[in-house]
Amino acid sequence: MRAMVLEAPRQPLRLMDVPVPRPGPGQVLLRVQACGVCRTDLHVVDGELPNPKLPLVPGHQIVGRVADSGPDAHRFALGDRVGVAWLAWACGVCEFCREGHENLCPRALFTGYTVDGGYAEYAVADERFCYPIGDGYADPEAAPLLCAGLIGYRSLRLAGPAARLGLYGFGAAAHILVQVARHRRQRVFAFVRAGDEDAARFALSMGAEWAGDSLRPAPEPLEAAIIFAPAGELVPAALRAVRPGGVVVCGGIHMTDIPSFPYALMWGERVLRSVANLTRADGEEFLALAPQVPVRTQVEEHPLEEAGLALERLRRGEVHGAAVLVPG
Repeated sequence: MRAMVLEAPRQPLRLMDVPVPRPGPGQVLLRVQACGVCRTDLHVVDGELPNPKLPLVPGHQIVGRVADSGPDAHRFALGDRVGVAWLAWACGVCEFCREGHENLCPRALFTGYTVDGGYAEYAVADERFCYPIGDGYADPEAAPLLCAGLIGYRSLRLAGPAARLGLYGFGAAAHILVQVARHRRQRVFAFVRAGDEDAARFALSMGAEWAGDSLRPAPEPLEAAIIFAPAGELVPAALRAVRPGGVVVCGGIHMTDIPSFPYALMWGERVLRSVANLTRADGEEFLALAPQVPVRTQVEEHPLEEAGLALERLRRGEVHGAAVLVPG
């Protein structure tokens, strides 16, 4: 099969012919129909996330059809369409798993990072960590729901029921989340890089009521803010933007160093917290909610061999919505 392979961090992905993986116990083999391109993939390729499996097939927003099943895998039938997200496996027995926080499992495995992912024609996955995908979305449109949507949804839950919500960095996650927030009758303020008029227009077109410079004050005090851009300098800016008692959620897996800031920005019972991975419950809740909103994803499609181009467009902020690889 064809696959885009990372052989070492900070090296370009290579298109290679590799064996089709064989499903093990409890696993399914998927013929990949689409795989979203995520900023986390950039962090893996750039070496900002430590100790990836090498060589590695990246990609953790997989939509595929079941092509085969391993021993003791009975959840899905051949041809079923399923999705695979970032959390590939959790132990189920540690204190975090027992408490319902499998996203914090110290032994967890992650798709496209510590196990091979979906930048390929086939992928294997633990059937317990796969999600049935309904008929309301085409394959490329469903792919961004599996990380941009899921992490955005978990971030929104942790931000609480804010009437005025700020979104910092308006990419794949924010363009989904603004639709969910508006469905919940929240007012959304989008913060983009200074001078990025295209991003501002895109945010307004997706339902934000205001869009402006990330480092400038909000037009009104916010009750919560979610930071998707991996830029540490946005943390003090978001803390300034939220009112006393407000919540700032860092939604990314990696962020540049947060600069020092005066305690006064935290005082007033403001809360600063991170989001780590996701749970299967998050996925099940969000994928049930998405068609009710209904969430519509804006995607640009690339053939498998253009994975490097898609990542570079994402790095430069040229993707409005989500980039998706279609093996074809």
